Amino acid sequence: MVEARIGVIGGTGLYRMEGLKDAEEVFPDTPFGKPSDAILTGTLDGVGVAFLPRHGKGHRFTPSEIPARANIYALKALGVQRIISVSAVGSLREDIHPLDMVVPDQIIDRTRGRVSTFFGDGIVAHVGFAEPFCSYMTDVLHRGAERMGASVHPKGTYVVMEGPQFSTKAESHMYRSWGADVIGMTALPEAKLAREAEICYSILACSTDYDCWHESETPVTVEMIVANLNKNAVLSQAILADVIPRMSGERSCPCGSALENTIVTASEVIPPEARERLALFVDKYLV
Repeated sequence: MVEARIGVIGGTGLYRMEGLKDAEEVFPDTPFGKPSDAILTGTLDGVGVAFLPRHGKGHRFTPSEIPARANIYALKALGVQRIISVSAVGSLREDIHPLDMVVPDQIIDRTRGRVSTFFGDGIVAHVGFAEPFCSYMTDVLHRGAERMGASVHPKGTYVVMEGPQFSTKAESHMYRSWGADVIGMTALPEAKLAREAEICYSILACSTDYDCWHESETPVTVEMIVANLNKNAVLSQAILADVIPRMSGERSCPCGSALENTIVTASEVIPPEARERLALFVDKYLV
């Protein structure tokens, strides 16, 4: 099996990865259950890649049901150091049009009840999350989208709502008043879990609609989202093919040491089962 360094998580409409050589499906088990689906591993221009459809093939999981901890753990176990998330979002700004691309640099959490940490049950850690996305990756994604001819916005604040229902108009206007730029349902807890796993994480967000705030546009529907995602599918694949080889080098960002000095539980009181469950992440800090 290919050792993957780059992970791609495909959102609504992106259930497969084009152009992989030596492709092989793996369906690992983890301490947090099974991931959303089989993970396709292979190489793209000589770079090891692991592709995972976030909602499962056929779109079986709601945003709240996605086994995010199993997904991130499985990618980490395969050797993934950087994750590109491809996601559908609604626009909260007039100048972010449907079919535009956005590479967010900030996030607002409006989810409820989703487990957003690997820690607990005997071991506590507090990672920094002031900059929720890897700045190196966001820059590479932005430049790659430009090269591929996308209308791309290099930064923005992403509101993560619970779903699966869409926003009310009052909510949509409230998020606009906060200065948010796009809205979606899946960036969390992925981004938080990736940080705990010391994996770089960034989003290529595909704008599909104007949510429901825009008075002259039709409020968002599933049909609208899927239609616009299908239009952007070829472009998204081209951007991935462009940026993945550029992300294959060694990391110098702080993401790779995000857990350093964050574990506050004394090692001698950590239960053996907790240490075993998180050994993939914490062993190097608990020697």
